[in-house]
Amino acid sequence: MTTPFPFTAVVGQDDLRLALLLNAVSPAVGGVLVRGEKGTAKSTAVRALSALLPAVAVVPGCRFSCDPAAPDPGCPDGPHEPGAGAERPARMVELPVGASEDRLVGALDIERALAEGVKAFEPGLLADAHRGILYVDEVNLLHDHLVDLLLDAAAMGASYVEREGVSVRHAARFLLVGTMNPEEGELRPQLLDRFGLTVEVAASREPDQRVEVVRRRLAYDDDPAGFAARWAEEEAAVRARIVAARALLPSVRLGDGALRQIAATCAAFEVDGMRADIVMARTATALAAWAGRTDVLAEDVRQAALLALPHRRRRNPFDAPGLDEDKLDETLEEFGGAQDDDPDPDPGPDGPGGGGGQPDPGEGPEGGDTGARPEAGEGGQPQPSGGGEQSAVRSAEPFRTKVLSVPGIGEGAAGRRSRARTEHGRTTGARRPRGALTKLHLAATVQAAAPHQRARGRSGPGLVVRRDDLRQATREGREGNLVLFVVDASGSMAARQRMSAVKGAVLSLLLDAYQRRDKVGLVTFRGTGADVALPPTSSVDAAAARLESLPTGGRTPLAAGLLRAHDVLRVERLRDPARRPLVVVVTDGRATGGPEPVALAGRAARLFAADGVASVVVDCESGPVRLGLAGQLAGELGGTAVTLDELRADSIAGLVKDVQRRAA
Repeated sequence: MTTPFPFTAVVGQDDLRLALLLNAVSPAVGGVLVRGEKGTAKSTAVRALSALLPAVAVVPGCRFSCDPAAPDPGCPDGPHEPGAGAERPARMVELPVGASEDRLVGALDIERALAEGVKAFEPGLLADAHRGILYVDEVNLLHDHLVDLLLDAAAMGASYVEREGVSVRHAARFLLVGTMNPEEGELRPQLLDRFGLTVEVAASREPDQRVEVVRRRLAYDDDPAGFAARWAEEEAAVRARIVAARALLPSVRLGDGALRQIAATCAAFEVDGMRADIVMARTATALAAWAGRTDVLAEDVRQAALLALPHRRRRNPFDAPGLDEDKLDETLEEFGGAQDDDPDPDPGPDGPGGGGGQPDPGEGPEGGDTGARPEAGEGGQPQPSGGGEQSAVRSAEPFRTKVLSVPGIGEGAAGRRSRARTEHGRTTGARRPRGALTKLHLAATVQAAAPHQRARGRSGPGLVVRRDDLRQATREGREGNLVLFVVDASGSMAARQRMSAVKGAVLSLLLDAYQRRDKVGLVTFRGTGADVALPPTSSVDAAAARLESLPTGGRTPLAAGLLRAHDVLRVERLRDPARRPLVVVVTDGRATGGPEPVALAGRAARLFAADGVASVVVDCESGPVRLGLAGQLAGELGGTAVTLDELRADSIAGLVKDVQRRAA
């Protein structure tokens, strides 16, 4: 067995270590989400925590880790009689991003259930994690259907497996710890709220601290057992402190003054629901117990807010997490009342990166307003050839867009945009299983087995079922697509009011892509060529950041933009052939760059039509005289065109517009 890196040997990362320890003291806090760049000891610290947790008492032979003092009456391995049990170390179970549903919740032997009426159940990872830690690395990349199962188990403290009338239930209470790199995409709001605490981690910029990190890592790699032995005393001290804090926790008093501060803080920061108040109360209580106190102080409430609130303030994936610490201090002081014994309380073990103040979005690097109004003379009219480069403008407010989907039925990653054959959704038919049976089609299975009952010597009421009779249900759901934005940033789009509206539309489509679990990419064209501003990624907030800083000006090399987008799709098709693309071209349709720009743009557009790529053109042409160039481009692409107004879900243009291929 590999010797884990000692928890106490982790350099820095004070907030991360504190959040993990508070959950070890009080599992009711609800787990930790660790956000940060790669290579910041996120996984190392989480794996090291399990060695510090006290051992758990279990019923001997129970696969579901029942507590011998209070066994689960519904345990599939039960019933158990209360009595003495055996102790084992607390488990840390890792959930791989690509795990199957059966691996997570367990699997029923459908063939034995039908033929023998036996509930033959193989426990999954949720059963293994009961009364321990469930760790999900790259939790933001977890498939939606696994996220749904995690949400159910975390909310109910139990896992339910239902298969064609056969059901199994078992307890599943665990400490949920997830790590993620925000550059690879954000987490669903429902799962985000399930994590009690969140921590932002970053590598230190102090040379001395970085040297110590490297020194300890090299020493551990050379001799893991010897390195762990040198830290054994510190590890034992922390383990003993956890045990003492757990014993003290029931005696900690959460006074009315602290409760008022908690409620006032949650109200001041406008967090949704009441879970934040409850988590803050539990965290403040755990902080007091960890400090060896029986009273919750203002410093505990402050630290609890820094850990429990930042991720609950996000309204969309483009909002930066964090708290305004000045506002937090003002709220705590206003509602401190007489319970504040220390007029100048120590902020407590904040450590580096505690709450991360949120900068004023209206302040640019030079104090100017990046969203200035258009200057006189611009008038919003297009400029065909454009002048020099113009500075970036702020986008307009995003809005809810109409649904744009890829026609046909795909087989890509689960999502919420286009029709696809998936493991989840409505049943549309049956087929012979390829490999292990996961979704039984009961009627088709009975129909296949029925003609052979006499030949198989059936004499009783039970149905004689063989492996060849089993039928897998085929289901239709929704998939996520690759939405590739091709944005015209030329001079003809440069009028400030107009470009602000265009950016607002693209931002709205990015938000829609986030909600529908798409990958996104961004290609821009202006001047003499085109650039891949963002290769295909799951991080829509990265795309939004590139969009906000996009300058405009110059000619309109439409053909270059389309050809660059075609190259991006060609490479992505090799990487992820099952994910179907949707190309969204945002332009007024003008083409002015290079020789024969209009003809060249038409030939480039026809490449997409020849490949059968679904496309839509967002027509940005404005003014009393319209040339209809965007509509012509949509025809060449084999797609459809919508105006900025028609893109709105609540526009008077009418029904939802699906992307359609032009008939041959």
